[in-house]
Amino acid sequence: MATSSKLAAQLTKRGPHKVLRGDLALAGQPGVVYTPAEGYNLPAVAFGHGWMLGAARYSDTLKHLASWGIVAAAPDTERGPMPSHRGLAADLGTVLDIMTGVRLGTGDISVHPEKLAVAGHGMGASVAVLAAAARSDVKAVASLFPAPSTPSAEEAAAGLTVPGLVLGDAAFTDSLDDNTLALAGAWGGPSVLRRIDKASSDGIVEGRRLLAPIGVGGTEKSTVKSVRSLLTAFLLFHIAGEKKYEELAGSVELKGSRVIDPHAPIEEQPKPSPLSAARALIGR
Repeated sequence: MATSSKLAAQLTKRGPHKVLRGDLALAGQPGVVYTPAEGYNLPAVAFGHGWMLGAARYSDTLKHLASWGIVAAAPDTERGPMPSHRGLAADLGTVLDIMTGVRLGTGDISVHPEKLAVAGHGMGASVAVLAAAARSDVKAVASLFPAPSTPSAEEAAAGLTVPGLVLGDAAFTDSLDDNTLALAGAWGGPSVLRRIDKASSDGIVEGRRLLAPIGVGGTEKSTVKSVRSLLTAFLLFHIAGEKKYEELAGSVELKGSRVIDPHAPIEEQPKPSPLSAARALIGR
C-alpha cells in the first residue's frame, strides 16, 4: 500500500523526459502527437476526445504521458454536435497506424507495434472501446468517465480480452450521458473500475468553459492528478512492461478513489460522501 501510494504521488508529477509536439496533419490525419524527445520502440496510446471538444482540451494530459515515456496522440476530428462515433474510432486506428508506420521527430523516435493502447474521455472513452474491438494489436484500453456511443461500446467491450481501466465519477447510476457501470460490467477481459472521489465527469477537461467562472464545469486539479496518475500507471504496466506499477494498475486501495465491483448491487457498493455525489451530478 505504501509503495503504491508513493508511486501514485510520483506519477501526478511530470516525468523525466523532455517532450516534443508534432502535427498529425502532416501525415494526413488532423490531430496532435506528443513524444519523448528520443527513443526507439516506445509504447504509444491514441486518445479520443469528448463530445464537442477536441484534442487541445487534453494537451497537458498528453504531454504528461509523453514525459513518462509514452507517445501520446489524439485525432482532432468529429468535434461537432452530431459526431460519428464510428468515424472517430476509425481515426483512432489511423493514429495508431501513423505512429507505428513512420519515424517521429527528426527520425530518432519510433513506436513498437506491439506496445499500443487506446484511451479516451466521455464519448471518446466509449469510442476507444470500439477502436480496440476492431483491431488485434491493441493491448490495453482506458475509458475515462465514459458516455454512451453508437454502435454500443458495451457490446464491443464484451468481446475484448485485453486489460481495461474504467474511471468514473462519484455517481452510482448510469444515465443518458454516463455508461460507466454498464461498460465496466460488460468487459470481457480483466478490468478495473474505479470511482474518483469528489470528481465530476468533465473535471479533466482543460481550458476555459462557459460556466467555469461560477464554479460549474471547470477543471478540477484533484481529479486531474488522480486520473493522470492512474492512467499513466495503467499504461506503463500494460504496454511499457514496467512491473513496479502492477499494483497501481490493478485494484490496490488508494486514497481518493474506490475500486467498485460493477456486478454488485448498488446498495452493496461503498457510498460516496454527499458532496462527492453532488459534484458528480453537477459535472454532467
